This record gives sequence, structure tokens and C-alpha cells, in this order.
Amino acid sequence: MRVSLFITCLADLFHPEIGLAMVSILRKHGVELVFPRGQTCCGQPAFNTGNWAEARSVAARMLDVFEGSEYVVSPSASCTAMIREAFPRLFVNDEALLARSEALASRSYEFIEFLGKVLNIKSTDARFDGRLTYHYTCHQRALGMTTEAEDLVKSLQGVTYIPLDGKERCCGFGGAFSIKMPDLSGHLANDKAERIIETGAEAVVVNDTGCIMNISGALKRRGVPVKVIHLARILSGEVTAP
Repeated sequence: MRVSLFITCLADLFHPEIGLAMVSILRKHGVELVFPRGQTCCGQPAFNTGNWAEARSVAARMLDVFEGSEYVVSPSASCTAMIREAFPRLFVNDEALLARSEALASRSYEFIEFLGKVLNIKSTDARFDGRLTYHYTCHQRALGMTTEAEDLVKSLQGVTYIPLDGKERCCGFGGAFSIKMPDLSGHLANDKAERIIETGAEAVVVNDTGCIMNISGALKRRGVPVKVIHLARILSGEVTAP
């Protein structure tokens, strides 16, 4: 089995440790990995702000970069959803590119989704000694993910799992949304932070880098030492306690 890693802009620039954790886990399970060096942004910022011509140009490059890949795996549900949902919309009037975008969409997965659906990993022997809660991101829902990540969190050795009230509520990031509508974005982030604090958890699992940044910022502004952690870092053994 061969996986092409799509690391995404935010993970590459701000949280490269997430990509390294993915590599560690996938290698442990015997997956051959490649990192196509020509990969760029998936085009989501341009797509979401209505600049479809630019988004189409970026998406076409992504089709070239990941042409022939067996699987494409990303730590971001948001960017995976861009490939699966938006790429075919961008090329609806180009039969050849539409076919290629649909083919890429069919073999693209968010990391936790890939563990469950392809590698059939439903539980883990990884440890986390502490109180942990979980934020269910908007784009995990968009991909049809339900309890895959939460089930893995609950199966961690040593964990005290505390459900998050309103776990499915948006954290307010939404890419360009946080820039275009900062007041509403801030309200959503503050609400999410308050709900996390109310759980008494020492850390919260968040599986999208944009959400990690937004929730971390809201918690830090309150001076609350709650860690915000991508699940890959726990599953890899890098993070074992708050």
C-alpha cells in the first residue's frame, strides 16, 4: 500500500509535528510513503472567497501533483473536503479535468478516516494519562465522519475522557470566514473555549490545523493552560500527557 502525503499549508508552516506524527503511525502499519514535493495550497481560500479562476488553477496543479497516487492522506478534514467536494465543482464544464478530479476525490482521505476505513484501525494501545475532551470539526462532518476520532480517543490507555457539550459547534475559524467576519468568528471561538474549560479537561483533541490555531488562541487569551492537540500526535506516542 502506497500513500502520498498531502500535508497542507497550515500544518507545514505552523504544525509540522503533525505531519511527522502521521509518518510515524503509517510506517508502523507498513504503509509506503511518498511526499510529492510539487504540492501547494489546495485552493480553498480562493474558492471560499469566490475567486474560482484562481482556485481552478491551483486545483489543476494538484491534479498533476497527485496523478497516479494510490491514496492521498491529509491531516486536515478541511483540505480533504476541498478535494472531494469542491474540485469536481470547479471542473464541471471540463470533461477531462472533471474525470481526473473525481478520481482524485475517490482516493483522498483525512488521516483518522484513512486509519478507520482503509487500515481498519478502530482502537489504539497508545497512552494519554490525563483528562481529555474532543472537538468534532465541521469538515469531519462534511466528509461523513461520525465517531471515528472520538472512538480512538476513548480507547486511549490511561485516559479520562470527558464529553464536550456542543462538540459539533463550529470553532469560528472557517478559513477566510475568520477574516471576513471577525466578530462572529471571535464569538464562536470564545463559546468553544468556554465549553472546553467547563469540562475540566487538561487537553482537547482537535483534528484540523485551522481549528487548532483558533481554539488555542481563544484559550490562551483566557490564560487557561489547556493543551490543544491533534490526535496523530497522541497515537504516535509523541504526546502522552497534558
